[in-house]
Amino acid sequence: MALSGIFLMIFLLQHLAINLTSLIPDNGETFNTISHFMGYNPIVQFVLQPILIFGVCFHFVMGFILEYQNRKARVQKYILHKTRSSWISRNMIISGLVILAFLILHFDDFWLPEINDKYINPVLPDPEKYFFHLQEQFYNQTYRTIFYCISFVLLGLHLNHGLASSFQSVGVSSANKHILKVAANVYSITITVGFISIAIFHYFIH
Repeated sequence: MALSGIFLMIFLLQHLAINLTSLIPDNGETFNTISHFMGYNPIVQFVLQPILIFGVCFHFVMGFILEYQNRKARVQKYILHKTRSSWISRNMIISGLVILAFLILHFDDFWLPEINDKYINPVLPDPEKYFFHLQEQFYNQTYRTIFYCISFVLLGLHLNHGLASSFQSVGVSSANKHILKVAANVYSITITVGFISIAIFHYFIH
């Protein structure tokens, strides 16, 4: 669970970095160039992408399994939580379910149309316009943009707890707990603010 989480956190940084290039005022040229390379490179498409999809599925399945095991281990629920743990640390499954819903919507918005346009009903998409056009379409509806932003906030909270927990799970000493907490705060805020900025920019500017 921890290793798949760390893998996905590394992917999120890469994904954010690429999407931030869509904010460059060059009519999407930089974003299209990078996205076209990622979208047509056979190693990315047929090696790395299946690994990523497997990692996502594995992480969610393991999350449900661990939640089930935790609930099964305690027949009777706590009457009162006398703990310093945060709400998000006790409800990772809830934020995970929202993120899962977001991913399904994200796949429907971007990945499925791309697969259709490239392989099922090829339209030979123009690399100079295609990917940036899809990016703009993400946020052309108010309710969808709002849901994306809410999902990014919950994603940030999920990552904030998940980063520290993942590194502790793979053996990082508890003596580094303060460093992990700072790193988790910086990382989760960067991911949340970064993706929300992209959503708001494309909703209002385009």
